[in-house]
Amino acid sequence: MHFVVAGTGYAGRRVLAGLPAGRALGLNRSPLADPALDVRVLDLDRDDNDPLTLPTPYTLLYTIPPPPTGDDDPRLSALLERLAPPPVRIVYLSTSGVYGDRGGALTDETVPPSPTTPRARRRLAAEALLERWCERRGIECLILRVPGIYGPGRLGLERLRDGAAVLSEADAGPGNRIHVDDLVSCCLAAMHKTVPSGIYNLSDGNHESSTDFSRRVAHLAGLPPPPEITRAEAETQFSPMRLSFLSESRRLDTTKMREVLGVAPRYADLDDGIRASLSEDS
Repeated sequence: MHFVVAGTGYAGRRVLAGLPAGRALGLNRSPLADPALDVRVLDLDRDDNDPLTLPTPYTLLYTIPPPPTGDDDPRLSALLERLAPPPVRIVYLSTSGVYGDRGGALTDETVPPSPTTPRARRRLAAEALLERWCERRGIECLILRVPGIYGPGRLGLERLRDGAAVLSEADAGPGNRIHVDDLVSCCLAAMHKTVPSGIYNLSDGNHESSTDFSRRVAHLAGLPPPPEITRAEAETQFSPMRLSFLSESRRLDTTKMREVLGVAPRYADLDDGIRASLSEDS
């Protein structure tokens, strides 16, 4: 089996590095400055209908986000139209944001999606497109719904050093996140293992708020705790995108991730994940 990773960004590059050498190919809109990784340049925003011939048989991991505007995902459509031949399995990185605001309720994969933001609606449209495309061709389709990703370089240290405020703990709802190394483990399992098609929630199993996460990072990095402001104050100070993340609350149920996908998070303890990230950053 060969493996193709479409989108070699923060997580995709790490997945590509974890795949068997000589049988892994990355597709990215720009070259990677890493001679150890085999990456082919592919810009899905260009009008190019030439077939994309790939080594067979292969499994495809798709990590590329939709464009920032519109109601669907023309990038995914462009790739699917060019695959020749199609893969035996597609793994799609989606977002847990498709569930919308659940008021902090426990949320498993049987909960109907109810996205409240344009970006989450585009992701749900991409999920539906991919499921239809795979079903017509008899291709296995796994959708991984991913929460906030943290890890080296993604701890918000610059904002903490600048003394930026966070939402008060009293106004903050439960959150979900996953360390990038655990996300990579889930992607590799979905690409390698004999697991059924379907939707899988990914998370470390913790539900601490974003405020608690920022406090923990500050403490472990030796920084002052961030100042806290009320939700009313946040509405005048935070960006619309940041507010949209804070307006939704849910607790992801990851039973299926652990029992079917077979991945137990290495960083189930949030402090361990932050310490490992800080160590790699230093």
